[in-house]
Amino acid sequence: MFWPDTISKILDVKYPVIQAPMFGVSTPRMTAAAAKAGCMGSLALADLSAAQSAELIRETKKLTDQPFAVNIFVHHIPELTDSLREKFVKTKQSITLFAKENNIEVNLPDPEEIKVNGYHEQIEAIIEEGCKILSFTFGNLDDKSIQKLKDNEITLIGTCTSVEEALILEKSGIDIICVQGIEAGGHRGTFDADTIPEIGGMSLFSKVYDHVKVPLIYAGGVYNGKTLRAAKELGAQGFQVGSILLASYESALQPFEKERLKNVSEKDIVLTRSFSGRYARGIKNKYIETLENSAYILPYPYQNKLTNELRRVSKTLKNTDFVGIWAGQSIHDYSELSTEDILEKLIHQAEIIF
Repeated sequence: MFWPDTISKILDVKYPVIQAPMFGVSTPRMTAAAAKAGCMGSLALADLSAAQSAELIRETKKLTDQPFAVNIFVHHIPELTDSLREKFVKTKQSITLFAKENNIEVNLPDPEEIKVNGYHEQIEAIIEEGCKILSFTFGNLDDKSIQKLKDNEITLIGTCTSVEEALILEKSGIDIICVQGIEAGGHRGTFDADTIPEIGGMSLFSKVYDHVKVPLIYAGGVYNGKTLRAAKELGAQGFQVGSILLASYESALQPFEKERLKNVSEKDIVLTRSFSGRYARGIKNKYIETLENSAYILPYPYQNKLTNELRRVSKTLKNTDFVGIWAGQSIHDYSELSTEDILEKLIHQAEIIF
């Protein structure tokens, strides 16, 4: 038997393959399509309000009767001090001017207009909606929330990017740990937004495997049967995939963004804090090159909230130089088939190699 069954049994899925929760890319349709392939679909709720989270959960339930995970951000929210407010205003002015110089007229928000949500209200909505699998990233849940979720028989999946983070998650009673290597596309799951453990997935996974006893999911660079098998050989009991689904039929990316993916090269894939204030891996563009080493990057989530409107307007203009297209290091053909077909092909490749 090729597929490890520990995580499959815990999550009640046929295959221990998890569709990554890519906020802004994954959709309820993608979650449902992953479930249709016998995999674990993930619904990205990020830092949405409780009402928005509940609405997306209900929408997904209309599309599938199979189990799926909901994913939230558990980041630390810095206080909006006078000095941070001053930097916010300067950053807004700089980015607005930079956009205008590139023929983009955008009305970015003031500090007082920024709405930042914590995760506690989301947890209440998740419990009320009867969700049974919760994954999270950017940190760890507080003890009270963990106990409340466990009291409601919800399986918890935490994300680590270092051995230290893995040990914290295990000690807290988290059921499954997703080990995210530096190869992975999108935002790093690192607890501290200002640091970035620069360790590859294979090396990191081997270390985590030697230090914790809970089941582990490997994430970062899996795009075909060979890469999935390599993770299995290291002891992975689950496999999270994201970048292979970026151009899928159910992806929220627009055609011009999918076209940019198909023309990407190795030198184009970089880590950047310029859009959100947190390190994320994606395709280098004019905005990233200009902002990355500037003084105009606010701490997460303020940078993220500030640049949301810039990215929205740039999408309407089909301007790839001012949108964040997140992608991992494993460059491939970025299939536009359905999520179900892409995952079934991955599963078949892995089984054929076995």
